[in-house]
Amino acid sequence: MREEVVVIKWGGGLITQKEKFCVPRPKVINSLAKVLREVLDHAPKPTRIVLVHGAGSYGHLRSKMWRLQEGKLPDGSVAPEEEDGCHSQEEAVYLVREELLELNRLVCTSLFHYGIKTCVHSPHKWAHGTGPSFKGDISGRFLKSDTAIDVTYGDVVDVGSSSFGILSGDDLVVRLSCELPNVRCLVFAVGGGIDGLLSLAPSKGGSNEHLIHEWSDSMPSNSFLHQENIDVTGGMAKKAACGAMVARETSRVRVMVVNGEIPSRVLACMMGEDKVRGTRIVARAAVNLSKL
Repeated sequence: MREEVVVIKWGGGLITQKEKFCVPRPKVINSLAKVLREVLDHAPKPTRIVLVHGAGSYGHLRSKMWRLQEGKLPDGSVAPEEEDGCHSQEEAVYLVREELLELNRLVCTSLFHYGIKTCVHSPHKWAHGTGPSFKGDISGRFLKSDTAIDVTYGDVVDVGSSSFGILSGDDLVVRLSCELPNVRCLVFAVGGGIDGLLSLAPSKGGSNEHLIHEWSDSMPSNSFLHQENIDVTGGMAKKAACGAMVARETSRVRVMVVNGEIPSRVLACMMGEDKVRGTRIVARAAVNLSKL
């Protein structure tokens, strides 16, 4: 029987305390790792998993301080408001990459605790450029191990011969979902206690009562822009846009945004259940306005 593939994205704000430097949420990481074990053991069909995790407080805060998302800037043009031990953007790039490797080790250690071996693909070693059109071999790198799941993450990568930029995990899932064979679903597990995309931003009083059950990119996305003061890769609006890109490119992939703090919902999505509380992202022509 041909194996199905599930692409799962753990948001950085889900697995870390995003407002503090390099503070993980180990209980959340462990609960999500247990979900992957359940999928591998009990999915209706043989299933391969590709895990992408965000950076959270291991990348966004320092990257914002040093404006790494803007690439290489003239010396002296970047003046962080607080001391972080770095003296240049180049030092910040090195430190962010090291911190991301540490977060990745925490993730892989948790997976190993549940008997899951991992094959890690650090983007700064193989990807070049930013956005979903970045250069990097997806099909030749992923799903090559029969004994491990593939893990990758948002990272600072080279752009051009002397510059750099941030390749987000959301851009990675677009390429993975569209280029890998037999992908059944893409799941965004998000933090912040929200159940999916909301019609009213949390900063404006939005709650899970404002959940959008089905969304396409023909609908507004400005309501998703919470934590924009921290996130350097686009936040919820970026996830929505990338999810819509996958929905447009391939009808075989079911795209869902769910509350990652409720593991049963993540599990249900990965298992292929249809009725899961969250937001399904669809191609424009498929949106069902009666579900809003």
